[in-house]
Amino acid sequence: MCSYRIEARIETERLILRPPRPEDAERIAALIADYDIVKMLSRVPWPYTVDDARAFVSRVDELDPAFDRPLTIEHRQHGVIGSSGFHTPAESLFPEVGYWIGREHWGQGYATEATTAALGWARDVWGKRAVASGHHADNTASARVLAKAGFLYTGDVIARQSLARGEPTPTRMMIWLA
Repeated sequence: MCSYRIEARIETERLILRPPRPEDAERIAALIADYDIVKMLSRVPWPYTVDDARAFVSRVDELDPAFDRPLTIEHRQHGVIGSSGFHTPAESLFPEVGYWIGREHWGQGYATEATTAALGWARDVWGKRAVASGHHADNTASARVLAKAGFLYTGDVIARQSLARGEPTPTRMMIWLA
């Protein structure tokens, strides 16, 4: 494995994006213990527990950094406020970016700031020329974040399993080109 924790540190004026650490698990679990957040994500179970967060963090070093880059979103004053990262599905040519922000930090531009910074890093450091993403059709807030970050709709709507909802959910796919 490469020195993954060193390579994936992204800084903005307000935020630091970095790989999750074991000491982040309790804060991550507390922030994401909100069905309104989890139902908008594909791969997160409900309810989400501290044990789920610990398992997630413990797997970080096992991931291949050529394909997957989980990131914790840390606010310089408030500490951990959410999560972001890249995951490359087996059937995809491009990594996909995803994110969530704890409810108490909604509406302050953090998701857009984190996503834009992560895309710049993916282009400049990771060498990616395209990144995919998608949002559940009923997630208009995420649609706005992705559009502000420079994503364009592909025209594809796919049924993506939502672990929290327990069923496939219409997901509008988008692409970002470097």
